[in-house]
Amino acid sequence: MNSFNEQFTALQTRVEQWLPQYFPSIPDDEGGLVVEAARYSLLGGGKRVRPVLLLATSAMLQLPETEAMPFACALEMIHTYSLIHDDLPSMDDDDLRRGRPTCHVEFGEAVAILAGDALLNRAYEVMLSAIRPDRPGTIQAARYIAEAAGSRGMIGGQILDLSAAGHVLTLDQLRVLHGKKTAALLKAAVIAAVLLTQQTSSIHDALQRYADGIGLAFQIQDDILDTTADRLTLGKSAGKDHRDGKPTYVSLLGLSEARRQLALTVEEAKDALRPLLEAGLTIDFLHDLADYFQIRTS
Repeated sequence: MNSFNEQFTALQTRVEQWLPQYFPSIPDDEGGLVVEAARYSLLGGGKRVRPVLLLATSAMLQLPETEAMPFACALEMIHTYSLIHDDLPSMDDDDLRRGRPTCHVEFGEAVAILAGDALLNRAYEVMLSAIRPDRPGTIQAARYIAEAAGSRGMIGGQILDLSAAGHVLTLDQLRVLHGKKTAALLKAAVIAAVLLTQQTSSIHDALQRYADGIGLAFQIQDDILDTTADRLTLGKSAGKDHRDGKPTYVSLLGLSEARRQLALTVEEAKDALRPLLEAGLTIDFLHDLADYFQIRTS
């Protein structure tokens, strides 16, 4: 796990180095306030799980970092935009994110909305600039990420989440909701790397099963932490899902069973990597990342 931590930190550092270059400051008379607000959220910390996952999967599949990085940073911009909008008073109405005041608290609601819009549009600019006519995988990866962020993915999950408040969902309904809202971008991080490298169907299928598993595991642990962790540790409000009457794995299954389901899901995700090992690929980082999703504390 020490080697995993070192690799994770190294990949985080690379993302932190590239993000400001992909989203630079601009003068005030050209919309600088919106860009300042966007950079406040984009460059204000975070685990960078999605770009790290894309970079790690790409490296395992022997794609040069320079070819993966635009898609990795675009994915983080999309994720950050979703957090800005998710925190708005009309959505989850949160005042803390990544240990700091949320974007709308710091800059006002109107500027926050525009900052999120700017991040989303810049993400598409970055991906479009990385498309190469001789590499069809670049087009496929950009399209996959766009779909994952849209109404059939993350945005669709958000409306399901808002509609679910005060209702009791079945386990299958909850999985569909979070498969879109939370897991879609995590899955996109893995599948984008697969598409960029034009992998065989067996490798694609194995990594799709892995991505499905870690996406579900990430959300189950989120629900557990919302129940068991405090605001300072999380860097965001704790216990909010319960207060808002939102269904979670903990509210549906209980804490003990949610933890058991988390452990099973992580094992299934790791087991999905077996065909990659048989193909001679180095799966250590992705294997340990699944474990990290189970033990993370924020």
